[in-house]
Amino acid sequence: MTQAISQPQAASGGAFKMDVGAIRAKARQDIESGAVTEGYRADRETVLRLLNEALATELVCVLRYKRHHFMARGLNAEPVAAEFAEHAAEELSHADRLAERIVQLGGAPDMSPAGLLERSHSEYVEANSLEEMIKENLIAERIAIDSYRQMVDYVGDNDPTTRRLLEEILAVEEEHADELSDFLEKD
Repeated sequence: MTQAISQPQAASGGAFKMDVGAIRAKARQDIESGAVTEGYRADRETVLRLLNEALATELVCVLRYKRHHFMARGLNAEPVAAEFAEHAAEELSHADRLAERIVQLGGAPDMSPAGLLERSHSEYVEANSLEEMIKENLIAERIAIDSYRQMVDYVGDNDPTTRRLLEEILAVEEEHADELSDFLEKD
């Protein structure tokens, strides 16, 4: 039998008052749910699906950036290849953080290579020239930016921890896009 969550009350004089006893009692119920308490307001299954799609996107980006790092050739290739390697490492960090959050929410991170491209929002494009590599990575970053913005909007205030994670990743994706567009301006 699920009880309604005790909402904080404004005491006389408008002071904030919390029912700590109720919070303690609820914390002892359904403890196998870990971090997901009765107060979790988001649609957990949808959030888990979105996080697994983001995870697939990050993994595809890691693979694309790694390939481009090793395949970069030409007079200006060295700094661009180094940037690709740095971006690959950051995308892998994003994947790790997303997988950790998925587990915290009681899900399982889907890292299976089978269907990875179908789950990913970005594409895996090998590209032949350095300029094509930069453009394809910039396109992928722009896709990630719009995807993360939509996820942030969807999650809203219903899951502040996931929203913060998505916002932090979004900020890095915007930095990546800016750095890649700078390379295009230099050529």
